[in-house]
Amino acid sequence: MSHSLGIAIESLVTILLMITIGYCMVLNARLKRLKADEHSLKATIGELITATEIAERAIGGLKHTVRDVNENLGNQLNSATEMSAQLKKQLAEADNVVRRLSKIAIAARRPEAEPAAPQMSAAKAVAAAAQAFSDRRKANGIAA
Repeated sequence: MSHSLGIAIESLVTILLMITIGYCMVLNARLKRLKADEHSLKATIGELITATEIAERAIGGLKHTVRDVNENLGNQLNSATEMSAQLKKQLAEADNVVRRLSKIAIAARRPEAEPAAPQMSAAKAVAAAAQAFSDRRKANGIAA
């Protein structure tokens, strides 16, 4: 009996060793897959680092471009404001000229309905126009 008990124990150990070897083979296969995944993960991480560096450089370039555009737009806005002020002055001046010209035209052409008013001669109309022109020059600080 002791001989068959020894064989049974030896058989049991053999079966357990075979199960252990099979489990080690399964673990080895899983470790190989894990190593392969580790290499692909390292490659992916390297690509992400490269893409991040490229994006950081692009962002720096965009910031520089935005700064340049902001300066250019500021200068153009200042120029447009100055030009607008000049145009307002010129329009006001043109308004004054039109008013004076209309006064001259009214003075040159007396309506027929007013018979009591004396007719202005062409020389007087020219003199009135010259007077209005010189008044305008004096008003702007330019001596005529």
